[in-house]
Amino acid sequence: MKPSKSQSLGAVIALSLAMTTLPASAHDSVLHTMNALQDGFLHPFTGFDHLLAMLAIGIWAAQQKHAQAWLIPANFPVVMVVGGALALAGIALPGVEHGIAASVVVLGLLISFAVKLPVGAGMAMVSVFAVAHGYAHGQEMPANASALLYGSGFVGATMLIHAIGWMAGKTAQQWMVSQFPRIAGAGIAMAGVFFFVSAS
Repeated sequence: MKPSKSQSLGAVIALSLAMTTLPASAHDSVLHTMNALQDGFLHPFTGFDHLLAMLAIGIWAAQQKHAQAWLIPANFPVVMVVGGALALAGIALPGVEHGIAASVVVLGLLISFAVKLPVGAGMAMVSVFAVAHGYAHGQEMPANASALLYGSGFVGATMLIHAIGWMAGKTAQQWMVSQFPRIAGAGIAMAGVFFFVSAS
């Protein structure tokens, strides 16, 4: 029997929420006993700040009316690799934790107020956030891990989380569930404020 619209939307939301039940901090390195590819893939799921930002990018991109809006989430993991490379090269980047927290606040507000931007402006904005997120991933890579495998893992996970956010956003639009993005965005923004205060 074909699932109802409410059941399908519920499944998307449940999957997103289920991911947040994994260990709450990306900084505890609890999964670094696995191989580098697994470490890299699981790492974004273990930090609530990273997870919310990546979901938010997918949801916000889905709200855009441009046919090329998919370039916004597609651009994020590419630039994130640059941030990771900066960390591995030992280049200092101050304010990374605050930058990550700010990305959650800003993206949550963009979703809540359904802000529309040109694709280029959206890509530029998320690129700034991507550097901070990628830098944090690079800093937390296990010392004996392969950078290529670890990076491939967290890029793959990032793309998956973006896709889940995109599907949630498009599903809400399709079924005219207009309050879902607004409520989700407000919740994401409030979580970002908590992250920002915690990083201070």
